[in-house]
Amino acid sequence: MSLTSYDQFLDTNKVSTNQQQVAMVKRTGVNIARAVEQYLKDNGYESYLKHFEWEFNLVENDVPNAWCMPGGKVVVYSGILPLTKTEAGLAVVMGHEVAHAVARHGNERMSHSMLVQMGGIALGEALKEKPNETQAIFSSAYGIGSQVGVMLPFSRQHEYEADKMGLIFMAIAGYDPQEAVAFWQRMAENSGQKPPEFLSTHPVDTKRIAALNEIMPEAIKYYQENR
Repeated sequence: MSLTSYDQFLDTNKVSTNQQQVAMVKRTGVNIARAVEQYLKDNGYESYLKHFEWEFNLVENDVPNAWCMPGGKVVVYSGILPLTKTEAGLAVVMGHEVAHAVARHGNERMSHSMLVQMGGIALGEALKEKPNETQAIFSSAYGIGSQVGVMLPFSRQHEYEADKMGLIFMAIAGYDPQEAVAFWQRMAENSGQKPPEFLSTHPVDTKRIAALNEIMPEAIKYYQENR
C-alpha cells in the first residue's frame, strides 16, 4: 500500500524543480537515513529497517507539511520550508517524521482506525471488499492529504517518542538538536487561528517544548560525538 500510494501521490502532485531546495531535502534525508541506520545498528534493531528503501522528494505545495511512509518514502512540502528556515530546521522535521515511521506509529493509527471503522477486518480482506475506504484510512493514518483536520492526530506518547528519536537522529547526522525548540516555537507562533496541516497532527504547546528541553542533554551528547 505504501509503494502504491507513494507513486500515486507523486503522479498527482508537482515535484519541485527548485534545484537548491531539492538538493537540500535529499541531502538532509540521506544524512538522517544514515544516522537512523547507525543508531539502530548500534542498538541491535537493524531488523526495523528490513523493508526500507529510502527516497526523498520535495513537492510544490503551500501547505506546511511533511510525512514518511513505511519503507522510508519521505515527502516534504515546499510550504514548510519558510518555517524550517535552515537545513538544521529541516532536519528537525525529517528526523521527527522518520522517527514516526521507524517506531511504526502510523501502523498503530491505521490498525486502530480499521478496528473502529471496519470492525477489525483483516487488511487483505479490506483491500478486496472496501479498497477506497481502506486507502482513505491509509492516507489519513500516514498524513497524506491537504485538508486541515482530516488526518488522524498522533497520540501524545507517539509525539514524545518521535521527538526524542528525531532529536537523536538529527544529532547523529551532525545537526544541532537545539534547533528543534526554535522550530516548534516558530510553528506555534505562526499557527494563528487556523493551524497549518502539520499542526493538526503534531500539536504544539508549552508542555511539548518543555519535554524537548528535558531530553535535549541526551541529544546534545550525540551531537558532540558526531560533529
